[in-house]
Amino acid sequence: MDESFEFDGKVPPSFDRMDAEAKGLNPGLIVLLIVGGLLLTFLVGNYVLYLYAQKTLPPRKKKPVSKKKMKKEKLKQGVSAPGE
Repeated sequence: MDESFEFDGKVPPSFDRMDAEAKGLNPGLIVLLIVGGLLLTFLVGNYVLYLYAQKTLPPRKKKPVSKKKMKKEKLKQGVSAPGE
């Protein structure tokens, strides 16, 4: 069996695709890089803003506890409320 092939200058379709992809970047890769870059920029920006806010904003004021709640808490602990 003599197996000699002649291609006559024609390139099979599977090899033709390899040449086309080697010429430029894959569009899917470009989209992935852009979306990844934007996401990374967003996360880093939020972290920087968080650190800046921690340094510059005053601490939150706590809500004042009502006398009614304070009385309930003391009764739960077994301590009699003052004035009773």
